[in-house]
Amino acid sequence: MVDLVLLAFIGAIAAMGLKRPFLWVLLYIYVDIVAPQKIGWGVITSISLSLLVFVAAFLGYLVLDDKKGSRFAWRQGLIAALLAWCAITTLGADFPDSAWAKWDWVWKSLVFAAFLPLTLRTRLRLEAAALVMVLSAASIIIPAGIKTLLGGGGYGQLASLVTDNSGLYEGSTLSTVAIAMIPLIVWVARHSTIFPKSVWTRAFAAALIFAALLVPIGTQTRTGLLCIAVLAMVMLRQVRHRFLYAGGAALALAAALPFLPASYTERMSTIADHEADQSASTRVAVWMWTMDYVQRNPLGGGFDAFLGNSFTYDTRTTVDEGGSRAVEYSEVTEQGRAFHSAYFEVLGEQGFPGILIWLALQLTGLWQMETLRRRFAGSGNPDDLRWRALATALQHGQLVYLVGAMFIGVAYQPFMFMLLGLQIALWSLMRGRLRAAGAARAKPWLASRRGRAGEGAPA
Repeated sequence: MVDLVLLAFIGAIAAMGLKRPFLWVLLYIYVDIVAPQKIGWGVITSISLSLLVFVAAFLGYLVLDDKKGSRFAWRQGLIAALLAWCAITTLGADFPDSAWAKWDWVWKSLVFAAFLPLTLRTRLRLEAAALVMVLSAASIIIPAGIKTLLGGGGYGQLASLVTDNSGLYEGSTLSTVAIAMIPLIVWVARHSTIFPKSVWTRAFAAALIFAALLVPIGTQTRTGLLCIAVLAMVMLRQVRHRFLYAGGAALALAAALPFLPASYTERMSTIADHEADQSASTRVAVWMWTMDYVQRNPLGGGFDAFLGNSFTYDTRTTVDEGGSRAVEYSEVTEQGRAFHSAYFEVLGEQGFPGILIWLALQLTGLWQMETLRRRFAGSGNPDDLRWRALATALQHGQLVYLVGAMFIGVAYQPFMFMLLGLQIALWSLMRGRLRAAGAARAKPWLASRRGRAGEGAPA
């Protein structure tokens, strides 16, 4: 029954795409985020659904769609350069079988991120893509939030739609994306023209934000807690009453603490001391190994190069001994442990060329969104302020992701690369407005210069 419902929904959207091929792009966003082929039990699990919709989205754009207004931006060139370098390192990977398995999904993530801005040639399409991203991720976040409220969850135990540990269904990844998505949820609720603003849309957005905040508690991931802290800090930039906001956040935290599971607070307490937690100690040891590895292999070792690591480190535990506490040290040997950081993931797999391209792609996105924020800050045009708010949401979501990515291997996470695609599309669509805003700012300065020049001219 589940398979029939999912296939009927996908088939209906695919049929409508014959008239509006852009719907196939939105359908791929849904399929790539939700992975409905994992939800079903029968025929849908045997279909290469992601690849079929991926091909349909491209063919629909190339053959059926109107390409007027499509632009290729230089940040798309950075994505293409990263894709090309990943292909080169995969050909010479230390562990070819594992590397090609990862390449099977990474290339689609990068290609679609470069392709997406070409299809978002109008503001309505940009808004539609943002809405579908929010609703698709919401279909995973809402069940996770409900299960957390009902007392389910635990580290590595919270299952949302399916029992899976990959993509958005992995606990730390879901926690990071859920918090990073909150600014986009707020923007959709406040500025969407697809769904009219009403008490129902605001209530749904509030409930979805609450569910997103519950995800790090249900998954018991330290990364999620850090992401919440970062989001709280960056939101200070846009709230009117900062002291009231800070006070309200502190009160909300104090009120929530008694209701948090003891297992959650106990796990969060290990943030301050990585030696007291084997998982955190492993991360640090892997990072040190990666630094040594890349010195010997500056061009990287290809996908999953971590399989070659081996290291030994000490952990510290405190035990009770008849009313007194004693500290015990133990030696742990690990091998083949994952990078546990997007930064070290790219560095170890793609070497110095790859990390430079990846960082350039991320940092230029922050810069472009900040440029839009500042140029439209003083505008009296509601439309300018609307897109300024989207630039802010995309920047804040990216900042949350970049902090969360310090502790989990999500360097090529499809949802976040889609977010970069939205950034590129927004920048391309706003270039005309940027020029107009720059000219408006320059007029008073030019007038003052001409005035001074006139005053200094001989009578």
